[in-house]
Amino acid sequence: MQRNVYFMTLPGVMALDLTGPAEALRIAGHFALHYIGPLPEITMSTGLTVSHLQPLPETLPEGSILIMPGVDRSEENFSSPVAQFACDWLRQQKNAIENGLLTLVCICSGSLLAGKAGLLDGYQCTTHHDVIARLRQQVPAAQVKDNRIFVEDRSVLTSAGISAGIDLALHLIATHLGPQAALDVAREMVVYFRRGGDDPQLSPWLRYRNHLHPAVHRAQNLMAAEPESPWQVEDVAARAHISGRHLTRLFRQHLGISVRDYHEQLRIAVAQQRIRQGSGIEKAALAAGFSSARQFRRAQERWNDGVADCKLSNK
Repeated sequence: MQRNVYFMTLPGVMALDLTGPAEALRIAGHFALHYIGPLPEITMSTGLTVSHLQPLPETLPEGSILIMPGVDRSEENFSSPVAQFACDWLRQQKNAIENGLLTLVCICSGSLLAGKAGLLDGYQCTTHHDVIARLRQQVPAAQVKDNRIFVEDRSVLTSAGISAGIDLALHLIATHLGPQAALDVAREMVVYFRRGGDDPQLSPWLRYRNHLHPAVHRAQNLMAAEPESPWQVEDVAARAHISGRHLTRLFRQHLGISVRDYHEQLRIAVAQQRIRQGSGIEKAALAAGFSSARQFRRAQERWNDGVADCKLSNK
């Protein structure tokens, strides 16, 4: 039996907020996708026109998932008469959400409109770090969490920006179809690493990407694609088409850490995610490229600056 998923589609909707989760759910199967909104036709953030949208139904079938994607220029687009109409409709779904008959999923700035409709009052939630202060100010009754990929509180799920919507969609797939189905979809979409809700928005996969040096990006891409591999500085440098000494200097200059330290943080993140997915610590450590659980523990102890703790009990 397919589970109905309804995407609230408003003018200025962020393209990846909509299409990323939709594609993940489509690949998974067992989900019937519907696109609804106050208008039959809208223009997305990319300028692409989406038409033949279904009107907002009075009620949604029990067990449905309602997805509220974010929009570009949310302060402006969520203040329009069209958005207010959608907000009023969202408010009518509150009882169904509170009674667990409807699952609400907010992606990026979508939390702002859901919060305006009173759907986040008393719930733990998050949003993109650029608008999290606005969410906290506009919805004081919500328990807004900083620096989270996504947050799940009863029948309300909220995520950080853009690509985090895919992480949240994979979480929904794992919840309804099992972890293996989510991993299969992630592999099909070439999403190498499925982040969990407790992972920070600025995880090692993103934290050191705020630079413009192409050789450093090439080196990072290599290690991020295969973090479990025994990368040596000279090997990475050769494939990035520079010398090992120069790569070391560039990492210090642009990232503030060594090549080895960057690689180690990626490995820690992989091991932690595997533990969250049910692997024992020894198996997780080996899969991430560590020689043992003991080496993994020691590496973890060296990094206590925001790397999420995980339970190290053997399964």
